[in-house]
Amino acid sequence: MNECQKDRPWLMRTYAGHSTAEASNELYRRNLAKGQTGLSVAFDLPTQTGYDPDHVLARGEVGRVGVPVSHLGDMRRLFQDIPLERMNTSMTINATAMWLLALYQVVAEEQGADVTGLQGTTQNDIVKEYLSRGTHVFPPVPSLRLTTDMIAYAVNHIPKWNPINICSYHLQEAGATPVQEIAYAMSTAIAVLDAVRDSGQVPEEKFGDVVARISFFVNAGVRFIEEMCKMRAFGRIWDRVTRERYGVENAKQRRFRYGVQVNSLGLTEAQPENNVQRIVLEMLAVTLSKDARARAVQLPAWNEALGLPRPWDQQWSLRIQQVLAHESDLLEYEDIFAGSHVVEAKVDELVTEALAEMDRIEKMGGAMAAVESGYLKSELVTSHAARRARIESGEEKIVGVNIHEATEPNPLTADLDGAIMTVDPANEARVVAALHAWRENRDGARAADALAALKKAAAGSENLMAATLECARAGVTTGEWAWALRDVFGEFRAPTGVSSAPVAVTAEAGTPLALVREKVARTAADLGAGRLRLLVGKPGLDGHSNGAEQIAVRARDAGFEVVYQGIRLTPEQIVSAALSEDVHCVGLSILSGSHAELVPDVLTRLREAGASDIPVIAGGIIPPADASALLGAGVAAVFTPKDFGITEIIGRIVDEIRKANKLDPLEVPA
Repeated sequence: MNECQKDRPWLMRTYAGHSTAEASNELYRRNLAKGQTGLSVAFDLPTQTGYDPDHVLARGEVGRVGVPVSHLGDMRRLFQDIPLERMNTSMTINATAMWLLALYQVVAEEQGADVTGLQGTTQNDIVKEYLSRGTHVFPPVPSLRLTTDMIAYAVNHIPKWNPINICSYHLQEAGATPVQEIAYAMSTAIAVLDAVRDSGQVPEEKFGDVVARISFFVNAGVRFIEEMCKMRAFGRIWDRVTRERYGVENAKQRRFRYGVQVNSLGLTEAQPENNVQRIVLEMLAVTLSKDARARAVQLPAWNEALGLPRPWDQQWSLRIQQVLAHESDLLEYEDIFAGSHVVEAKVDELVTEALAEMDRIEKMGGAMAAVESGYLKSELVTSHAARRARIESGEEKIVGVNIHEATEPNPLTADLDGAIMTVDPANEARVVAALHAWRENRDGARAADALAALKKAAAGSENLMAATLECARAGVTTGEWAWALRDVFGEFRAPTGVSSAPVAVTAEAGTPLALVREKVARTAADLGAGRLRLLVGKPGLDGHSNGAEQIAVRARDAGFEVVYQGIRLTPEQIVSAALSEDVHCVGLSILSGSHAELVPDVLTRLREAGASDIPVIAGGIIPPADASALLGAGVAAVFTPKDFGITEIIGRIVDEIRKANKLDPLEVPA
């Protein structure tokens, strides 16, 4: 087949950003030079959650999981020497999406670009933040207003930009089945489109343009046949919804447009070299079928369960895409699954079940009502607990974890601490100093006026994008923009879904959970307590609460009284809760890399309060050297992704409680 007859490859990206705008800019330019065809910007957690680097909750989080962008100067440096008029940029940003798009537009204008030609995507899906990722700031109603205003603005002023990326990716990470992933994403899209239509900001005749700019960001797991069928089902339902509910007649505007990041939840710390073949299989799910092929793909790196990938690791993931696109014959053929009765049957099944779940959500009042009631979160926690139970029982097999665990020494991880990239701990102080210098050197009066105008607009009903653009030009910071809106809209703490999750693992006589329940009961009796009390804490800004929720649910089922207040707490708040609830153990879950600073802070505060006898357990993505340091600082135990047996972890927690209270070990296996 002639080269000209081939389909064009999808956009190839790597999700990247760390330390500072300057360091991230250098990384982007290197990746583009290696053949990457688009950018995917990872912002750090303070930027995502609307805090400046000098806020107390930002401590330990600055530049860890992405790049800190506090103001227009940072955005200029982030894209220096990268012509935005010729770039396709994806920005993973949600609660503060309007702010980051404004900064991006102003930088493009400064470069001399015609903003009507800007291409890219802002994620901007707040519903999945309430359910799975935890970077929400404002309550559902004002959050939907921000999204609506931004979509209306983009359709009218940046027509090639995707102002929202309905994101089912993190739903799967939080335990969603394919049916739930489709149904919850589609219900979110309906809520957004209804809000835009009802706002009156877009004329009826232009509503097809709104639909055409809605994109999706999905997850592809290792069950690649089911995942490929899921994508076909997504497309079928989207076509039906946009045609029947919104009357869009133009088939091109109804096209299901999606980008993908393949599954990170399934990457393992044990035998991490196996992650490479997992990534390849997951990529095939979204590329093999021409009729359901992704328009943009970004792949995680093999070592993401260990820590922050290095540039070389990201290059490896990019090369996986390039080999498939340029060396194979994939792009030379029509859809190879067309006419398959197996595929058609599976797609029909997914469509039927997803439509039924969408109907249930519609009857509740739609996606926003289902968020506020806790229904969606509870369903995700429940399905995730069921999946964890299948892994622990061996019903769901994971090579290197619960099957074929014997292994040769891995040369890739011979130096575990060198197998990942680390962020210089001194980086945070430099970023904070630069922020203070920015504030001192800007026109303070103009910034204050811009913030006052933003608050006035928020209190009214006008589109907030114009006021936000003036804030960007006036030198306002990320935290200032978000706090102005917090003052008007308030903040929101999403339901945790823990209390309503049903039992996922039975405690029948002789089962591991029954044995742990016995340990819990005997230890409570030995201590003269009615029940053992465990505080599960999420310090800092890490919103990935899946692990904490599963520990909380299993501890509850083992007989603990569990104190879990959700995400985004300071060490001071965690210690205060531990003391007021008189807990027997504190468990801290951190996946963002801020453990080195926040966990010792909790230990210090407990000691100062005279409660050093309360054992502290840490869990998350914690490199070996950091784990040793935490144990040396007084942490009782450290658990990482390789410790997949939750019932066993609960048993270990009981052991640490007994040890801390000078009780003899129990000869009860767990």
